[in-house]
Amino acid sequence: MKKRKFKISDIIFAVFILLLIIPQTRTPIQVAVNKLKVAVWSPGIEDVEDQNKVTPFQYAVVDLQGETQSISIGKGKVTFISYWATWCPPCIAELPGIQDLYKDYGAKVNFILLTQEEPDKVQRFIHKKDYELPIYFPQMQAPEILQENSIPTNYVIDATGKIIIKETGAADWNSKKVRELLDDLIENN
Repeated sequence: MKKRKFKISDIIFAVFILLLIIPQTRTPIQVAVNKLKVAVWSPGIEDVEDQNKVTPFQYAVVDLQGETQSISIGKGKVTFISYWATWCPPCIAELPGIQDLYKDYGAKVNFILLTQEEPDKVQRFIHKKDYELPIYFPQMQAPEILQENSIPTNYVIDATGKIIIKETGAADWNSKKVRELLDDLIENN
């Protein structure tokens, strides 16, 4: 009977699997893998014939300070909606790009980052990461066209309610393609 030799690649693979099993190392590894995806994956623009339209509505939300707000969707202003969570590795990976986009477009585009988590947990996460993002907690069910069971799910909606981008999973929201799209949507508003 021949004795099996372990190759270095077998050992590396076994260590990687072990690290994915351990809760303390699983999330950082998953975030790192998703950061690689963000580095190469820019969201895709929906083909014109596939662009759905959301009926304009008021999104009832509560902000991080506990204030109730009503944000117009599809009523004259471009909107970026993100459904995310602090525990979600793809969400964590794409948030720096969303932060950069918000820094440059926050005055011209409605940014709405929605989570179902406890406000205290979200506040600690945002403070730790030093983000300044408009985070809200939904107080109503979104229209069916904006309901998705996966997070992150992000939408870019034009001023008339047309869904220009719907992207599930981590993506580079600070890409040249997204910036050019927002510039065009703002200019043609």
